Amino acid sequence: MSAKWRKFLSYYRPYLKGFIADMFFALVGAATSLVIPLLTRYITGTVLTEGFTGPKNTIVLVSLIMIGLLAVEFGCNYFIAYVGHMVGAKMERDLRNELFTHYQKLSFRFYDNQKVGSLMSRVTNDLFEITELYHHGPEDLMISAIKLVGSFVILWIINFRLALVAILPVPFMVVFATILNRKMKRTFKRNRERIAEINTRMEDSLSGIRVVKSFTGEEAEIHKFSEGNDLFLDSKRDNYRYMAIYHAVLWCITGLITVGVVAFGSDMIGNGTLTLQDLIAFLLYVNNFTEPIRKLVNFTEQFQNGMSGFERFYEMICIEPDIEDAPNASELKDVKGTIDFQDVSFSYGDNPTKEANVLSHLNLHIASGEYVALVGHSGVGKTTICSLIPRFYEPTSGKILIDDTDIQSVTQKSLRRQIGIVQQEVYLFSGTVLENIRYGRPEATLEEVVDAAKRANAHEFIMELPNGYDTDIGQRGVKLSGGQKQRLSIARVFLKNPPILIFDEATSSLDNESERVIQDALEDLAKDRTTLVIAHRLTTIQNAKRILVLSEKGIEESGTHEELLNNHGIYSKLYHSAE
Repeated sequence: MSAKWRKFLSYYRPYLKGFIADMFFALVGAATSLVIPLLTRYITGTVLTEGFTGPKNTIVLVSLIMIGLLAVEFGCNYFIAYVGHMVGAKMERDLRNELFTHYQKLSFRFYDNQKVGSLMSRVTNDLFEITELYHHGPEDLMISAIKLVGSFVILWIINFRLALVAILPVPFMVVFATILNRKMKRTFKRNRERIAEINTRMEDSLSGIRVVKSFTGEEAEIHKFSEGNDLFLDSKRDNYRYMAIYHAVLWCITGLITVGVVAFGSDMIGNGTLTLQDLIAFLLYVNNFTEPIRKLVNFTEQFQNGMSGFERFYEMICIEPDIEDAPNASELKDVKGTIDFQDVSFSYGDNPTKEANVLSHLNLHIASGEYVALVGHSGVGKTTICSLIPRFYEPTSGKILIDDTDIQSVTQKSLRRQIGIVQQEVYLFSGTVLENIRYGRPEATLEEVVDAAKRANAHEFIMELPNGYDTDIGQRGVKLSGGQKQRLSIARVFLKNPPILIFDEATSSLDNESERVIQDALEDLAKDRTTLVIAHRLTTIQNAKRILVLSEKGIEESGTHEELLNNHGIYSKLYHSAE
């Protein structure tokens, strides 16, 4: 058995009792449906031949038995519909949890090449079809097998010649279904890819709705969305054409089985080789014979649909995180904040070369508690340096040490607990002010949250909000200004209280007044902590103990603000060009 199939079947294991019960009731329900036509044949073929007045009690008794069997079948169908679906829903929950958890393990490098809408489609559309297969697939196979085999055996017992007429078209149906299934599988997979693209386009457009409206780009967005929607319609057209051929042919064949039985059966009655009562019973069982064939037809469609979804799910689950904890990784504790880059090179490409490296053989020592600023043109590696420290990316060569400990030898969680990051583009989650500040420390008390907000110069504006700390700020904090969102992000780091700080152009997009307030909060936050600052506005880093000027060659200059100005080098040119 392949690894994919072992993975597919593994989701039944936690719910094996419910699944077995579902299969048992499916079996009982299918068997019950086979008995009722036999009782009908008994009444028409045996009881009524003796005259109605004599066997009245027998008819009543048999009718009561049939009602009892219908009650059993009702109970079985209820159990299958409710408990069976709940088993499928629980498996869907497990699949969704596993996929979302897997998403959380994947690194920035993975997300650099992915579209959010496509990832969401795998969690929603694909998983629904998979769980439909998980629940209905085995159940439909069980019911179909019982009815198909059972009804054929009974048909053979009633009249084997007529049974051969009924089964004659079945091999043709199997061959036809096999050929069409292959074509349908391709169209199902294409449908999933197209709906993922639509989700991506929608997510992209709605997330940037303010930009869309400010540039009056509604018509362009509608056009792009319509193009994707039309491509999805084209793939659906192919899908439905195959489905139409598939269903029309197979339903026609099952109808021909009934026609053939009626034609040959009537001829046999004329020849005296078959009784009318047997033909009536035969027709009742033909329905039991053709109905599972139709169900199997639907199952093959469901199977291809579900498996195409599972293949996309399995494809994603099989992606190994490129950043993982070492087997014997330890916890990073009692951090002082010394950082060392030892001969570090890095490239964003999959096949790094010397020419493609963003960093090449970088050596850098940052002392505990030192305030270091990184400046330089875009693309020289400032953000890359700051992303390597918390292991958002891995160096292609070299080592990074914190307090003389290789960061690859410690757990990612313990490493990132020691680092606080304030970025230019603040991301706030949908929810309250309190929930967003507490994000890094959910167990923090209200007093600790308020103290962090005060130190971030955020408490005053928070108290002016409609519900203070319990105010809902909307998705991505849309109800707040840029300066307010930035102060909440700083409060979040104050509450985390890490020994290492990274400020990634934290004030570059703010107005002067907001920048002054936030700069004061950042300076307070940086006291007695190892701090790295990326800044385009050089006026904000004049107090840095050391300023590193980066270029494509690496660290070109190093020194204080005054020292670098007096050198009349790159920093001096950058500073004076910004005046």
